[in-house]
Amino acid sequence: MFLLDSNVFIDAKNRYYSFDVVPGFWEWLDQAFLGSVLCSIDAVREELLAGSDELSDWARTRKAFFREIDQPTVRHFAVLSEWARGQNYQQAALDEFATDRADFLLIAFARQYHFTVVTLEKSNSRKRNRVMIPDACKAMGVPVCDPFQMLAESMVRLDLRSQAT
Repeated sequence: MFLLDSNVFIDAKNRYYSFDVVPGFWEWLDQAFLGSVLCSIDAVREELLAGSDELSDWARTRKAFFREIDQPTVRHFAVLSEWARGQNYQQAALDEFATDRADFLLIAFARQYHFTVVTLEKSNSRKRNRVMIPDACKAMGVPVCDPFQMLAESMVRLDLRSQAT
């Protein structure tokens, strides 16, 4: 199962899958959720609700799409925090990682449920001013991919051929 980071939704809305141009992407997200292919977490929903646009409206009407963090997930917090502290990150990066609830919780949740994290972030293990999701995922044994890999693995076809021209 895929677990989506907030940047997947935000970048899709702002760039290549806007609601008015590619509504099929958003429809597929709904279908994939109902088919237990993907979901996200409450902390991501909170980030999306902070806006005042189509994306916040979309997230507002899909509470079930975003799972709550549960007790089994909490048991991964210490391991994840310990890993981050052991990586020579700057203190500001550690503070941000600990307080940026969505990234931290996304990784812990994915580890607990053996999900693949979907994000647009790229690994940058040499940079010490920010903990990147792919680096933390790798350390925790959590698979990670970008949204285009997710679409390919899911064999998604957003086909316009059936539409009249």
